[in-house]
Amino acid sequence: MKQKGRQPKGKLIKPTFFVFCEGETEETYVKHLRSLYRLPIEIDPKIAGNRITDKYIANHKNHKTVHPKDKTFLIYDSDVKVVLEKLKKIKNAYLLCSNPCFELWYLLHFANQNAELTSGECVSKLINNVRHYQKGNLDDKLKEKLCENKAEAIKRAQSLPNFNNPSTSIYKFVEELDKIAK
Repeated sequence: MKQKGRQPKGKLIKPTFFVFCEGETEETYVKHLRSLYRLPIEIDPKIAGNRITDKYIANHKNHKTVHPKDKTFLIYDSDVKVVLEKLKKIKNAYLLCSNPCFELWYLLHFANQNAELTSGECVSKLINNVRHYQKGNLDDKLKEKLCENKAEAIKRAQSLPNFNNPSTSIYKFVEELDKIAK
C-alpha cells in the first residue's frame, strides 16, 4: 500500500508560468526574468512558431504537473495580422504582443515611442541607446538598464493602444511576476 506524502500546512504554492514565444529575443528576456525573480517559468521557444494552437499548448502541458494557479502566456510580435488573429483565438492564455517587434519593449526603457516604426527602425533606435545590442542577446549592462528603468517602461507601454504600431503588452507579464514575487 502506497503512503501519502505529508502535506505541508499553509505553504503558499507559486504558480508555474508557461511561456510560448516565437524568437530568441523573447526567450532570452524570459530566461533573464526567470533568473531575476526565481519563479517557476517554463519556456517553449519558437518550436511551435506560428503553428501555436490550444491543442499544442495542451499537449505541451500533458506530461507536466499542473496546478489551477498556473498561467499561460503567449509572447509574439503582432505586426502580421493573420498570426495575430490566430493567437487571439487561443483560449486560457494571456496574449502579450509587441508591434512592430519585441525590441520595442527594450526601447521603452530608454525613451518614449509614439510614432509608427518598422522593426528595423526600432532596432536602430535601440542601438542608439545600447550601442552593443545584438538581437537575442542580453549583456549585463542592458540587464541593469532594464531593471533600473522598469517602472518608466511600464508607464510608457501602458500609454500605447493595444495591437497598434507601436504597442507592447510585455509589461503585463512583468507586473504579474512582481505581484507573485511579493
